[in-house]
Amino acid sequence: MPPKPGIPALIYNPVIPNDSIDVVRLLGMLLDYKWLIACIVLVFTLTGIVYASLQTPIYRSDALVQVEGRRTVSPIGGPENNGDETIQGASIAAEVEILRSRMVLGKVVDRLGLDTIFSPQKLPVIGDYVLRNNIVRPDVSGLPLVGGWLNKANHPALWAGENIEITHFDVVDGLRGQPLILKVMEEEKYHLYMNEEFLGEGDLGTEAYFIDGAVQVRVKTLNAHAGAEFTLIKLSQLDAINALASRLSISEVGGGNRGPSTGMLRVTLTGADRNEIRQTLDTILDTFLIQNVERKAEATQRSLAFLEQQAPELRSKLSNAEDRLSEYRASVDSIDVDAEGQSIIQQFIDIERQVNEVSIQEADLAQRFTRNHPTYQSLARQKAYLISERDRLEQRVSTMPAAQQEVIRRTRDVEVTQAIYVNVLNKLQELELVQAGTVGTLRIIDTAAVGRVPIYPNKASMVGMSFILGLLVAIIVVVVRGLFNRGVESPEQLESLGLPVYATVPLSGDQAQLERVFQKRRRKAGNSGILANSHPADTAVEALRGLRTALHFAMLDASNNCLMICGPSPGIGKSFVALNLSAVCVQGGHRVLVIDADLRKGNLHRAFDHASEKGLSEVLSGRLELSSAIRSSGFDRFDYLSRGMAAPNPSELLMNVRFTELMDKVSKEYDLVILDTPPVLAVTDAAIIGKQAGTSLMVARFQMNPPKEIKLAINRLENSGVEVRGCIINGMQRKASAAYGYGYYQYSYTPDRHKKGLAEHV
Repeated sequence: MPPKPGIPALIYNPVIPNDSIDVVRLLGMLLDYKWLIACIVLVFTLTGIVYASLQTPIYRSDALVQVEGRRTVSPIGGPENNGDETIQGASIAAEVEILRSRMVLGKVVDRLGLDTIFSPQKLPVIGDYVLRNNIVRPDVSGLPLVGGWLNKANHPALWAGENIEITHFDVVDGLRGQPLILKVMEEEKYHLYMNEEFLGEGDLGTEAYFIDGAVQVRVKTLNAHAGAEFTLIKLSQLDAINALASRLSISEVGGGNRGPSTGMLRVTLTGADRNEIRQTLDTILDTFLIQNVERKAEATQRSLAFLEQQAPELRSKLSNAEDRLSEYRASVDSIDVDAEGQSIIQQFIDIERQVNEVSIQEADLAQRFTRNHPTYQSLARQKAYLISERDRLEQRVSTMPAAQQEVIRRTRDVEVTQAIYVNVLNKLQELELVQAGTVGTLRIIDTAAVGRVPIYPNKASMVGMSFILGLLVAIIVVVVRGLFNRGVESPEQLESLGLPVYATVPLSGDQAQLERVFQKRRRKAGNSGILANSHPADTAVEALRGLRTALHFAMLDASNNCLMICGPSPGIGKSFVALNLSAVCVQGGHRVLVIDADLRKGNLHRAFDHASEKGLSEVLSGRLELSSAIRSSGFDRFDYLSRGMAAPNPSELLMNVRFTELMDKVSKEYDLVILDTPPVLAVTDAAIIGKQAGTSLMVARFQMNPPKEIKLAINRLENSGVEVRGCIINGMQRKASAAYGYGYYQYSYTPDRHKKGLAEHV
């Protein structure tokens, strides 16, 4: 909406296209609150650094194990390889499960005592850090509160250098997993508690029994101050095994679904103690290797037992066969076997030896495979063939003379039994050698090793994540703050309401300093509480000088020379504008009276370091003459009228005819009368005062008063017959988010002794 006729207004043009407003405004908001963002990011980053430093480092120990092809020992053929790739792959998976089994881990738990936990009482939050970095108890006895707390004789927390050595600790099954508290006492004694219940007292170096022997403790050394506490826990073996298994990881190196198995296993163990995890992993591998070797030795021992059982039987059978042959020859005189008979006997010997070997192999395979297994079926076919060959030889022998048949059969029995017996004796010797040099199918390639760099925490990652999180939180805070901050930011927003903008007053740093000085009552002689008098070159004062020029033309057609300065809400700088506008008008040669018409909370008198009494409320109530109430500001042609005593009925006083008479009188005596009013939306006083003023201006605070709020205040005044001629935007700041869509220019041109000439674009 264009400005009203005769009213000059500042013209502002957008400098950035509408289609880029949102993005640019967002970037501007981030730039405006860069220090807030930096502080939030710094806090999050420092928190991340502290958090990462306080975390207990977790290390990883790793080792490499080779699983060779599964081999067994045949009772008659020594070590043999099954040659089945399926069995080879299955053996890898089986060895992995054996390594994770309770059989292996249980032995490790018992061997290293991992079912026993001794934990010292630590300081809150920093306890691990103190012990980890060997920080001894500081001498801070002189510090209040903290010093007494840290040096208290019976404080339960331990520092570096304090420890305990327990050589024996055992509890009954019903108390496993139950924490017990050991408290150090004077004279090498200690007390034991369970659930805060005192169990008894123990002495250093002696076995102590509690709860009728349900708890047994032997403390060897005790290097801790009196009052220190330790937590003792005896876990069940299953809980200890599960705790160990949760830290153990096993994976095959190489191979995979698409390639052959490499048989190489990477075994890792994690923990906070580097020495503990290295020792534990080495113990796991040793236990794993020992059980593997024992398993292989067990197979060899089983074969030896079988052959040792067969040897006496074969020896007896051989003796009987020799006796039968000797008796037959003696009964029929000596009968020699011809060449054909010798050949048949030799074939019988070979076949019987092979049948015997196959039978032994069959007995061994029957313990490991079913009859449908390919290896077992192949051996059965071989045995059937040998038996058929033996039957064929029997048929040949049956065609010979009876005497020769008997000699051949008895000679065959002797030769075959003797060959088998000799073979069994040879295999017994071989298996004894094999048993002496038995090795398993496992080989430790790399023993346990622990890196110096922990796998957790990753401090760089934690700090980086803290930085990113802080940045995101800061951006969210700024964006949410910007979304809820709908205060006016540009003159266009007010001009769209049909309200011309007469001035944009920059936020003055000198004014804030001036207020602090006056609050502390350290004002120097000759200084004023008005910015226009103490800092005439301030940019805010220059903006008010521009307003003075605009008002000169705006008030030409006004009904009187009274100017009302109002605003929708408190704390927006109405009094600042009224006072300093009065001062610049006085500097322009006008005789000015500024009236504090806020009978409730007016504070114009503070700028002059005077009391509020004897002011407007006394005049309107008839208790004081106007001439006695008007005071001099200390400057020529500049007077003011304070609010007076706080009145219980300010609206009624303002509606009194005395107020109209007062305004008529001062309008004739002064060139300009400026009235500072209470907030429009809070009370109705401004609407009453506006009736007596020829010109009314609305003050809006930058990024504080929303356009809708200003529109509501204007409507309330217009409903009472008060016309608002224009607006003043107070507290303008150079903010990127506010400058994206309009040009707000602020100039200063002062003598060199104050500052150099400059032009700033906000």
